[in-house]
Amino acid sequence: MTAFNHFNFNVLDLEKSLAFYRETLGLTPAKEENAEDGSFRIVFLKDKENSPFLLELTCMTGRTEPYDLGEQEFHLAFLTDEYDALHAKHEAMGCICYENPAMGIYFLEDPDGYWIEIVPVRE
Repeated sequence: MTAFNHFNFNVLDLEKSLAFYRETLGLTPAKEENAEDGSFRIVFLKDKENSPFLLELTCMTGRTEPYDLGEQEFHLAFLTDEYDALHAKHEAMGCICYENPAMGIYFLEDPDGYWIEIVPVRE
């Protein structure tokens, strides 16, 4: 068997990122790992549905330079049956960075510049 497990974002300010993902998508910590030497802290986030896929946030101690995200050609997508309510919430929060009405999707930008796609459930 081979299945998706998690995806990692390296972040500069772990507390700021945890707050962003909690407030925008309701993600909460599932587990945490801390380096014995204090060089990093990792928090795995789960969704409200308790799906097996986790978002890993890794914070390297002492890192101050933003991560190079290239041309931002990658992103993480979330499926929702609350699209209109989430859109209104995210619009009020000012974190929508791109919308594609023709495709019926939009993107959020997290504190480190990662893009998060919001996809409605389609019948």
